[in-house]
Amino acid sequence: MRLVLLVLLVLFVAFRTSDKFNSHILESWPKPEHEEALDSNQVLLGRMLFYEPMLSSNGMVSCASCHSPYNSFAHTDHALSHGVDDRIGFRNAPALINLAWRKNFMWDGFSKTISEQIMFPVDHPDEMGSSFDSLPDKLRKDGGYSVFFQRAFGDPNINEQRVVKAFTQFLFSLVSANSKYDQVKRREAAFTNQESEGYGVFKQHCAGCHAEPLFADNRYSTNHLPVDTAIKDYGRMRVTGKVSDSLLFRIPTLRNIEYTFPYMHDGRFKSLWQVMDHYQSANLTSHSPKSSSQIIKLSPNEKVDLMAFLLTLSDKEFVFDPEHSYPINAFREKSRYQSKH
Repeated sequence: MRLVLLVLLVLFVAFRTSDKFNSHILESWPKPEHEEALDSNQVLLGRMLFYEPMLSSNGMVSCASCHSPYNSFAHTDHALSHGVDDRIGFRNAPALINLAWRKNFMWDGFSKTISEQIMFPVDHPDEMGSSFDSLPDKLRKDGGYSVFFQRAFGDPNINEQRVVKAFTQFLFSLVSANSKYDQVKRREAAFTNQESEGYGVFKQHCAGCHAEPLFADNRYSTNHLPVDTAIKDYGRMRVTGKVSDSLLFRIPTLRNIEYTFPYMHDGRFKSLWQVMDHYQSANLTSHSPKSSSQIIKLSPNEKVDLMAFLLTLSDKEFVFDPEHSYPINAFREKSRYQSKH
């Protein structure tokens, strides 16, 4: 038993320094795609930058504007994300959880590395509308960030590489692994009869794409939706140029799905009931030659049972963790240093 615990500690201590995190990771989890030893000071700095509107061109939009901690770092205000000057984005902002297990990023895999994913929204004219290479100068002029860079990196030098590093630290610290489902798997809780029935429905109809324990996949698949004629989003094909990748999107995680509405890449469904209805609709056959074999036929009771199980994937400890929210104390401290300069 001690040997098993030691192995788990060695495998996963690199992702968060707290004992709470390590205790929530199961041996059944796959090895992460990215190994990043976390430092608490770098994580805090990344968290501050995540909530910093100064990074945008108009000083009003931060990363948290589209990725709310109370929605599992997804966004629920609109079907599509809104950026500077209320410009409408191209897609619904997905949940930023368990990113260390991602091979690449975005709905279509456009960003091949976490660094690219960090830089892209800052540079995009419809998101933050700024330029990433201008951020170090902005942060230096602020006057309060140098102390936090000193703590994080050993000296007050502010550059692009350190900004990326701090963001990476915070994003990779966002690990959600303590839902009721996880507690059941650790034999700390038990499903109700309805949740257990829903788990059976899930394994029969949904697990092929949303594989446990991440309930996500690095593959791309059709969601059988017709193209929104206003957006004209053809998914993965925009990246690869292959017709065979038309209308393929990343398989998103179902963890914390209770909090991440609206659903799909374009946010067209406001509820999970609508998603269920979509996947058992005969209209699927009009969007893919293989769709007729993928229609999910559920009875009303099965739909309710499935919903009960999906709610066990909610990690309330993660969603409402004050360590992920706006770092008010750190910003107050930063303001005190600003007043001295």
